[in-house]
Amino acid sequence: MDFLLMLLYWFPLLYFIIFLWKIVDKKRHQSCYILDYECYKPADDRMLSTKFCGEVIRRNKQLGLNEYKFLLKAIVSSGIGEQTYAPKMVFHGREQCPTYEDGIVEMDEFFQDSIDKLLKRTGILPSEIDILVVNISMLACIASLSSRIINQYKLREDVKVYNLTGMGCSASLISINIVQNIFKTMKNKYALVVTSESLSPNWYSGNDRSMILANCLFRSGGCAMILTNKVALKNKAMFKLKCLVRTHHGAKDESYNCCIQKEDEKNQIGFHLGKNLPKAATRAFVDNLKEIAPKILPVRELVRFLVVSYGRKMKRGSNKDGGASRPVINFKTGVDHFCIHTGGKAVIDGIGQSLILSEYDLEPARMTLHRFGNTSASSLWYVLGYMEAKKRLKKGDRVFMISFGAGFKCNSCLWEVVRDLGNENVWSDCIDNYPPKTLANPFLEKYGWIQDEDPNTFHIPDDYVIP
Repeated sequence: MDFLLMLLYWFPLLYFIIFLWKIVDKKRHQSCYILDYECYKPADDRMLSTKFCGEVIRRNKQLGLNEYKFLLKAIVSSGIGEQTYAPKMVFHGREQCPTYEDGIVEMDEFFQDSIDKLLKRTGILPSEIDILVVNISMLACIASLSSRIINQYKLREDVKVYNLTGMGCSASLISINIVQNIFKTMKNKYALVVTSESLSPNWYSGNDRSMILANCLFRSGGCAMILTNKVALKNKAMFKLKCLVRTHHGAKDESYNCCIQKEDEKNQIGFHLGKNLPKAATRAFVDNLKEIAPKILPVRELVRFLVVSYGRKMKRGSNKDGGASRPVINFKTGVDHFCIHTGGKAVIDGIGQSLILSEYDLEPARMTLHRFGNTSASSLWYVLGYMEAKKRLKKGDRVFMISFGAGFKCNSCLWEVVRDLGNENVWSDCIDNYPPKTLANPFLEKYGWIQDEDPNTFHIPDDYVIP
């Protein structure tokens, strides 16, 4: 009798303890960690010097003096240096007539280099990969690029596969979000995320200024990373995902059309970057910050911002101090490092101004743009690599990633550094030279004479001799 009473007494308590343990255990296994990542660096013979860029521009017979002046201004103000990379077909002089194989070969080179290095360094076998997410926005093929990886590395038949196209520069965080959601329902898994862009079949050879601009900004690159939710590996991981927010303004016509692939008047396909792109990006950025700020910033900063905002509103209502500056939320109260998409110098400057960031905060993005250019969805990981190579990332630091993409989209997330990091990674051969004393582009020095040319007498020199 006493035993039954004791059992009746302890059974509800035991059931409650087991119930709590299941909740805690489930939450532990829902965590998303980056175990390691590998950025791609093409061979040196794919490097774009100022001289060679001039030759590529000269090969486009559809360009006139006004287009030359536009390109000169764009390149000089782009923030891009002389060590970025382009596809092989550009060096073979075939950018106006690329083949299907050019795009496939470009991706294969990236896959074989980055995935091989990543698997070797982590010691993970291809057969251990449970989830594969591949995002290459502007190259859709049959069989898919994800199937190509599965075939090359002989992944398991039950691997969960996601092949993303058309997602633009913000695609890598979309891939992370897919993995994050899968981890919520499956325990002890490995995910391989592969992100890049295929430039070979998408080089624009027309004279539409809104499309020529893409040639000036986009460069070859890519990144492969392995994520896991294995609790046993949490101390070996590099980063833990704390929060991820996606904002999509595709329902707005202006946002949808500002960044889109289309044909020009001569039916040549190119990537259009509209004049209203900054406005669309700003709106998406603001909406994204409104959602993610309460998730990542301390309560004291949110309260301070609300109080200051309310005070300013009251003053404006009473016509006092109507010209007071607009209150700004301080993201540095909850963020240690800012990993900004290298969409261009204007993008970096705009985000820096909006968040009141210092040159130290913006340095990783500026240097990545200078060294590697805009590598589309993979650019965030080159920026992260710069921070790591500079030994800025310490255990417990919080890294805020911000990316933009066609659609129009703004995606952001917050990572926590799990352990001190200091691998020089893809920056190993040049990190000691960064930041350089000057980011001045040599194009103005070599081709500045174009600004003084007369449209009536201008002709393109056959050998491009500079006076």
